Amino acid sequence: MVYILTHYWSELIQGLGYTLLSSVIALVFSTVIGTMFAIFEVLPNHAMRIIGRIYIEIFRNIPLLVIAMFFYVIIPMYVAKIDGFTAGTIGLTIYTSSFIAETVRAGIQSVDNGQMEGARSNGLTYWQAMRYIVLPQAFKIVIPPLGNQFINLVKNSSVLAFVAGFDLMYQGNSIASLSLDTINSYVVVGLFYLVITLPLSYYMQHLEKRLAN
Repeated sequence: MVYILTHYWSELIQGLGYTLLSSVIALVFSTVIGTMFAIFEVLPNHAMRIIGRIYIEIFRNIPLLVIAMFFYVIIPMYVAKIDGFTAGTIGLTIYTSSFIAETVRAGIQSVDNGQMEGARSNGLTYWQAMRYIVLPQAFKIVIPPLGNQFINLVKNSSVLAFVAGFDLMYQGNSIASLSLDTINSYVVVGLFYLVITLPLSYYMQHLEKRLAN
């Protein structure tokens, strides 16, 4: 394991950088997209609710690798050239957003209906009431499951290895092939993932306790 760390440190750090970058980008955009489709699902408009439900059911039930390969193989063939990192990150974003949408929807529906009614009776529009009254309470309720989704997102970023995304898993595969030390190569990669996910897990636990007080 020491040999892997000393001889392939730069490759591991590069992989860590790509993993973090992809995870942060996917985290931001999947949260925005997921929240948008969660709102679609609770709108009074029936057509918007159907659109939200279709999006969630499709991308939540298709394997992440299939979505990533679609953007890596099909999109460059017929639409525009994109690299593996971009394709993998887009796939990760869409896949994660479907789970976040379902989580946020449950949070919105957990907020008492009187909150929305009270806000509307005080002159707020539907969207103002959703933004300032309902969503803050909904996010507070769903902090634990959202935290789990964020941690899963980091681990799921390993899909970039299958689309030449230069992430940790991609570098691990490369190092294992070059060094012929498969076990230690993947042990090191696993430790690098722990460096990312454990602090995130502890922070989410801390945030959950803080919001509970």
